[in-house]
Amino acid sequence: MRVFQAGIMQGSHRGAILHAQDYRGHLKQLVLRHLPQSEVYDPLADHSDSVNYDEETGRSVFYRHNRMCGEVDVVLAFVPEASMGTAIEMWEAYRNGRAVIAISPLEHNWSVKYCSHAVYPDVRSFEAALTSGQIHQEICRVLGAADRPGTDSRRVVS
Repeated sequence: MRVFQAGIMQGSHRGAILHAQDYRGHLKQLVLRHLPQSEVYDPLADHSDSVNYDEETGRSVFYRHNRMCGEVDVVLAFVPEASMGTAIEMWEAYRNGRAVIAISPLEHNWSVKYCSHAVYPDVRSFEAALTSGQIHQEICRVLGAADRPGTDSRRVVS
């Protein structure tokens, strides 16, 4: 199972700085512990200096990551506050029939609400759902529904 680890990087910062990224390692460990068949792609791991990329490199990476979100099995989106890049990644996955699992307190934000198959308000509830097998079941349900045209696989769990 291929998992794209989406999540806030720059958010609403006006400068070339990032939000704390310590969540990435923790979430990756959780996924690999509870879904050991997974391959987790963390875009920051390969692009840690992305805020300093030149125009051409930045554009290329941005578009490639968005395409990847439509090709992987799951997008795991960490959205503690609004993130335009993460919203695009969620949209690309959702419109291509991929499972979108969000960790976000923004349950009324339309990007979170309408582009996620499951929404967990925090990491603790996400971990509980992983441990119980709920997330694995949801991923299987969504990916199975993606094979049936005309089915809406959206179901929000919080």
